Amino acid sequence: MTRSSFPPKGEIAASPARHLGHEEAAIFETFVVPRYLSFFGERLVEMLAAGRDARVCHVQCRTGYPDRLLVERLPNVHVHGSDASPHAIELARAKAAALVKGGGSVAFDYRVADALPLAFPAGAFSHAFTIHPLAAPQERRLLLEELARIVAPRGQALIAMPLRGSFVEIADLLRECALKHELVDLTNAVEAAMQLRPTDELLERELEAVGFEYVDVDVRTRTLKFAGGRGFFEDPVTRLLLMPEFRVNLALDAASSPAPVDPFDYVRDAIDKYWSDGTFEMTVNVGVVSGRRK
Repeated sequence: MTRSSFPPKGEIAASPARHLGHEEAAIFETFVVPRYLSFFGERLVEMLAAGRDARVCHVQCRTGYPDRLLVERLPNVHVHGSDASPHAIELARAKAAALVKGGGSVAFDYRVADALPLAFPAGAFSHAFTIHPLAAPQERRLLLEELARIVAPRGQALIAMPLRGSFVEIADLLRECALKHELVDLTNAVEAAMQLRPTDELLERELEAVGFEYVDVDVRTRTLKFAGGRGFFEDPVTRLLLMPEFRVNLALDAASSPAPVDPFDYVRDAIDKYWSDGTFEMTVNVGVVSGRRK
């Protein structure tokens, strides 16, 4: 593997959002939401400050989850969501129409948006949140600044994402691959990628730095189970949410990396080898941080 395959120390690759296609949006809603994203969404909704007639902005909303939970938690809520994928927004709108028909004074407005700042005025919302954004610090900082901009004084912002220590099993197998094949750059890339993911203390400081106070952090450890290496890589959670981020954070590009082995082929085969008689389990440190606008 050449030295140019990975970014130099101190640099971080750009992290473009994952755009869901038409079929991917349906798969995401059907499989990824209940199997994985619910780890984050259920706890985030529990931490929402209760109130009537709330105006909520869901940034990077994908297919709208946790839309139904918001309606249950916040009577007469008005939800505004944005995402880069037109197909995800289309599905979110279809689900919203069904919720509105269910009665009450709830309202939804989902828009396609692929850049910040969003087309909302400052201080427009009582609540704003995002679930499972990409981990790179620059993008996260911009996202937190946008939450601070659109939340009204005394309003609440929340961010839910995997914290440092998540996916350690994959990192360990990538390190093993690097050691066996003498891929020094891969070793460095894995260590750098693990540090990209924030700790709970770091996420708390970041929210305070953009103007929030009364910050509350909740961390819970969950596990995802897979039937072997092929089961891991074919699972919709891995394909649609985890692998795009893994590759970006590791700066892996199969088309331009002349390595003697594809690191993720190695991971697949290693899972099959080490967990041949059982189920492969992967650790997820589910973090939710909440703050109130000054």
